[in-house]
Amino acid sequence: MLKFLIIFLGVGWLLGQLIRYFLRTKLAKFAQQVNEAQKEQMRAHQQNARSKDGVHVDFIPKEHQQKRNKDIEGGEYVDYEEVKE
Repeated sequence: MLKFLIIFLGVGWLLGQLIRYFLRTKLAKFAQQVNEAQKEQMRAHQQNARSKDGVHVDFIPKEHQQKRNKDIEGGEYVDYEEVKE
């Protein structure tokens, strides 16, 4: 009876470990697929946004940005004309 109980517990523990291992690998694979699908969706969204807007700037060098900030203080001046109705 003791032999049966030890074997039963050993097999149960082994099956538990195997099930845990396979569930982890399947969940990791599923999470990776979801992550890739999300990235693909973001790429498609960005591609659509770029084609509609025309020019899209991803990066502005710091030197250029600092030079622009020095030149313009208090905002940009925009010339306008009043329209009377």
